[in-house]
Amino acid sequence: MMDDVDSLIDAETNPLHRTILINYRRHGLLEVSGRYEDLLAPNMTVAHPHYRIFEGGQGVILDGMEAVRAFYRQLEELDMLVMWTGKQSMAVHDWGFAGEAEFSQFVPGALLGDNVFDAVANGVGSESRYDSGSFYLVRRTLAFMWPYNQDGRMIGEHVYEDTESKVITKVNDDEVITASRAAELLAPIIEKYGVPQ
Repeated sequence: MMDDVDSLIDAETNPLHRTILINYRRHGLLEVSGRYEDLLAPNMTVAHPHYRIFEGGQGVILDGMEAVRAFYRQLEELDMLVMWTGKQSMAVHDWGFAGEAEFSQFVPGALLGDNVFDAVANGVGSESRYDSGSFYLVRRTLAFMWPYNQDGRMIGEHVYEDTESKVITKVNDDEVITASRAAELLAPIIEKYGVPQ
């Protein structure tokens, strides 16, 4: 899921831009592995992060470390951290990076609504038109801009969904990558570039 980013890192000669890309790569792999405390550490993220996530015409604003930490904790409890990117187009600069990518995510039917984060916003048990006993693969294109500080620490995430690109497909249970399996698969590649310096 990070081959495109690895190519950018390997070609980057600007030290700050390289640090930002390494931070993003590590952040994504730690997130999917359920290691959100590591990605929120002071060597990765500023003390007061700010996230802006817009999906299905709805927004989730997370202001401050406790709000961001609670968001990740809830995604972990709902088993919704397993997501990955397809081909990414990205540009990096001193302020951070921006890009567009196709994101894929396994979501339990009981938690799926118009917005992938409906369960986070509305709580488990909200009405869903999907089979509550099944998993679905949700694919959609997201545009994103992540600001970074002058030390290459993430300030936040700004994420915007292209609602017309969303495709939801029911999958068999044996096709689902669980959080524990994702952590196992990603463990060997997280440390490729180490902690951003």
